[in-house]
Amino acid sequence: MQVNGVPIVETFAEAFPMVGTRLIVTADTAHWAEVAAREMSGYASSVISCDAEAGIERPLPPDETPDGRPGVAVLAFAFSRDHLEKALVKRVGQCVMTCPTTACYNGLPIAPGDKTLTIGGKLRYFGDGWQISKKLGDRRFWRIPVMDGEFTCEDRFGSVKGVAGGNLIFLGTDPRSTLEATETAVNAMRAIPGVVLPFPGGIARSGSKVGSKYKALLASTNTAYAPMLRGLVPTDLPAEVRCVYEIVIDGLTLHDVESATVAGILAGSGHDLVAITAGNYGGKLGPFHLHLHELLKRSSD
Repeated sequence: MQVNGVPIVETFAEAFPMVGTRLIVTADTAHWAEVAAREMSGYASSVISCDAEAGIERPLPPDETPDGRPGVAVLAFAFSRDHLEKALVKRVGQCVMTCPTTACYNGLPIAPGDKTLTIGGKLRYFGDGWQISKKLGDRRFWRIPVMDGEFTCEDRFGSVKGVAGGNLIFLGTDPRSTLEATETAVNAMRAIPGVVLPFPGGIARSGSKVGSKYKALLASTNTAYAPMLRGLVPTDLPAEVRCVYEIVIDGLTLHDVESATVAGILAGSGHDLVAITAGNYGGKLGPFHLHLHELLKRSSD
């Protein structure tokens, strides 16, 4: 199969379940909302070493936020609700509450009996007894006194069983054109609601494999996709490939990740590439298998 003349390898991306949530960060200006969102989603590229995977989903206009101010939607993922809650209490407390004029709200619906994350309910203690609780309908908010007024944070945040580790791998002969193709794919994928691309700029240049010759490491460089190791180790690269970039996709639903995968292939294939493929471990890593040919055929029906 080819798309725009670029071969699409008949393989699948292997993804796995993680707990996800959406946070809405608002501020008096779009600038400060973005600053807070970027800070709280920093150092969140991979749970191999980070406490969470996170990224900006999209900016929000005032008519889409709870307090009518400019906002940013952030998605965050971890292997369990407990891990995600701990990570977000720290990230919201250190990166959003500290940022001028901000507030933080739950961005997912919560039905009776749903499992939730307590964030504002734990950050409230920073108020040293001066915090105030306000309830609007079924939603509780905490108003915490700070030096420019008050920081408002919702008590509970919704959670879902999300999907992480979806991926696309771009193979090229020229590093510059390969990066341009990957950047184009990233821009198209970021337009899909419900997904984030957690690596820097949405792109990973140090793709990893599970395990290492060093017992202390959970993951190590993906030798099969490292051009400089061709001839020294088994490789999955055609002889002409000199550069490889990977895009990792986390989403609130499997459908979101599938949609982003298709968008990335269609956009990236408009450039000079040797092929587009995906990474998997033979189905041993995760239960979600995103077959590239199948997704493309389905999208064209």
